[in-house]
Amino acid sequence: MLQIPVLRENTAQVLAGLEKRNFKNAAQEVQSIIDLDQKRRTLQTERDELLSRANSLAKEIGGLMKNGQKDQAEQLKTETAELKLKTKALDEEVQQLQNDLQQALYKIPNVPHESVPAGKSAEDNEVVLEHGAIPALPENALPHWELIKQYDIIDFDLGNKITGAGFPVYKGQGARLQRALINFFLDEAIKAGYYEVQPPILVNEASGIATGQLPDKEGQMYHDKADNLFLIPTAEVPITNLYRDEIIPEGKLPIKNVGYTPCFRREAGSWGADVRGLNRLHQFDKVEIVQIQAPEKSYEALDEMSQHIQGLLQKLELPYRVLRLCGGDMGFTSALTYDMEVYSAAQGRWLEVSSCSNFETYQANRLKLRQRTEGGKPQLLHTLNGSALALPRIVAALLENNQTPEGIKLPKVLHSYLGFEMITK
Repeated sequence: MLQIPVLRENTAQVLAGLEKRNFKNAAQEVQSIIDLDQKRRTLQTERDELLSRANSLAKEIGGLMKNGQKDQAEQLKTETAELKLKTKALDEEVQQLQNDLQQALYKIPNVPHESVPAGKSAEDNEVVLEHGAIPALPENALPHWELIKQYDIIDFDLGNKITGAGFPVYKGQGARLQRALINFFLDEAIKAGYYEVQPPILVNEASGIATGQLPDKEGQMYHDKADNLFLIPTAEVPITNLYRDEIIPEGKLPIKNVGYTPCFRREAGSWGADVRGLNRLHQFDKVEIVQIQAPEKSYEALDEMSQHIQGLLQKLELPYRVLRLCGGDMGFTSALTYDMEVYSAAQGRWLEVSSCSNFETYQANRLKLRQRTEGGKPQLLHTLNGSALALPRIVAALLENNQTPEGIKLPKVLHSYLGFEMITK
């Protein structure tokens, strides 16, 4: 959530950033917030003056009563009662304005970093680098949704019977591949200095609001109405919320956490090659890395996280590319996002497997996540996270890119985790 002083004091910069996002009616929305805040501050000042007057009268009443001037004291008591009624009415009006401000601020996305390119869709994203050679497959190469049937490692029909479309069942070597990847990703993150946590996969409404999933993505999350709990779309939500309403002691930064969770997303599609097989699911596994950083070091941390994710892809021997997302394709809460995509040889296209983002103070403002430096006021920190990695499309690329007549060869880095080197029929 953007801070009101930023909107008020850097209006032109905010509007320029929102224009990069193609955010409609930005000028009107921002001005409306500024006007609401001005009205709230004016009423707050009036309320404070009335309260100060009431406190002064209370002291006078005490003195008059002490001197036996009861009539004068009673007159002041009447005035004090009237002031209290006016103060209460102003309190309610100020609170309503504060609630209106909060709701209005929720509708404004984060301001993009200056390096974010302008653009409207994924076609306008900037390719930062490409790594690795595209594998040359035989003419009879199969996409992963055919390979999984041949090798009987993932079953969509069973998942559909148990739950519905987009909930696969992993079997045999397919289940072991899932477990191997999760353990490999966790171990690599721990080596890189991340502290492992295993958070809940259900979160309350306050947690969803704090990281920006709510109210922006309310319809895309599975919701238990009875308890008002939400299934997480990513481990970013519970892990970042570990630090909600916290003041981090000086010297405790950076905070680096990693966690594995299943993830749940209602918006998964159901038609076309783009969403076929493992390309888009309602439930999938992911390892997430999260950092809490000092503002002056957060972009250095973002580069470090990007390098960590790229290192995983290199060890998995997958060709990949890094994209800097344009304003129109960025997430609502992000200031700068890098996407990592692997090349799926059998499908002949790039598949997104990770997003790595710096949110600057946007989430921290909602979280009330701050650090107090010696002799200073608490300052908002920066939050960052990245997928390291999401499994479904990694599995799809591993199966497609490594298929041979004998079976599917798996990268050496996974052999010790798997207990086998090749998926066979």
